[in-house]
Amino acid sequence: MTTKTTTAGTSYVAKTMFGLEEVLATELRNLGAEDVEVLYRAVGFTAGTELLYKANLQLRTALRILQPIFTFKARSEEELYRGVQQIDWSQYMDNDGTLAIDSATSGEIFTHSQYASLKAKDAIVDQFRDKTGTRPNVELRDPDLRVNLHIHGEDCTLSLDTSGESLHRRGYRLDTNPAPINEVLAAGMVLLTGWDGNSHFYDPMCGSGTILIEAAMFALNMPPGMHRKKFAFMNWRNYDAKLWQKVYDEGLKGIKDDFEYKLLGSDILGKTVQIARENIESAKLDEDVRIMVRPFEEAIAPGEEGLLIMNPPYGERMLKDDINAFYKMIGDQLKKNFSGWDAWVLSSNMEALKQVGLRPSRRIQLFNGSLDCRFCFYPMYRGSKKAKHQQTEE
Repeated sequence: MTTKTTTAGTSYVAKTMFGLEEVLATELRNLGAEDVEVLYRAVGFTAGTELLYKANLQLRTALRILQPIFTFKARSEEELYRGVQQIDWSQYMDNDGTLAIDSATSGEIFTHSQYASLKAKDAIVDQFRDKTGTRPNVELRDPDLRVNLHIHGEDCTLSLDTSGESLHRRGYRLDTNPAPINEVLAAGMVLLTGWDGNSHFYDPMCGSGTILIEAAMFALNMPPGMHRKKFAFMNWRNYDAKLWQKVYDEGLKGIKDDFEYKLLGSDILGKTVQIARENIESAKLDEDVRIMVRPFEEAIAPGEEGLLIMNPPYGERMLKDDINAFYKMIGDQLKKNFSGWDAWVLSSNMEALKQVGLRPSRRIQLFNGSLDCRFCFYPMYRGSKKAKHQQTEE
């Protein structure tokens, strides 16, 4: 079956990470999307062309936005080939154009995504060759048409990729430390806290600065896609350059001139801080964000209240006693120097998290790459609430 287009617009699916679906759904509703439906690691919605452009520019927690165009069933590679050929691909591209296919497969029928991509590619180019005598070429980097093939068991969905390169590639990152956090995950963590940008923000283990940059871009209402030079929809036949320029200009006009609170980051290594500083400058945030070399043991809250988010080491390259002592230090510092703050810690080391010595009021499951993590909220109450709520985990 083909995917419907209604008077309200066209049906799309925005892909995201596990645990960020509701956050993305809220973002889409705030943009004005209709028929918003939370799926698994995705959110369905309906939108017109202008909102599609806005979504690619403005969504902080979307990895890519797909336009489903056809669904069918296939139990063999021959049925997959025939299913792909049911689409008249000349309505989307020319015979001398370029093509790329990304596939994701699950189930026992199709177990190799690259092979599924190859069969789908053959079906498309063979259709052009049979009709015109010439065929499109494969171009992985910047094709005229990027197709997404999703196979779950025998259920196949063909979609047009409106985004191209994953939307987590914001365009500001110049350099990274080993195992940098994904920008979409970083933005999702900021949004999950419920922070409205009306208080200080501090990342005391900022690494290459991703969480700090995403928090600053949110606080200043900077479109996350403003530094990108290309989206896949720009290669489409129906691309409206004037409409895109309007959407882009309106996005830039919404940026706040300044931020009255502190946006602060620190890390123990000078080399790491230098990388973060370069990324901050690339994101055009160097006038708004302050960063310094400082171990967390020496950290002091930059104000009476605010939001602290940290992504500490998980301990893969540390002895158990060392990582446990490190997490105990985190808890001690929070209790001593961050009274009145909302503290959030992301880690995959469940045993080490217990050493923080504080009972989290929320524990949200997230994945940092393949690592199963918990994003733990420690409200650092003042005064009479402090003794009641900051009970040590047993």
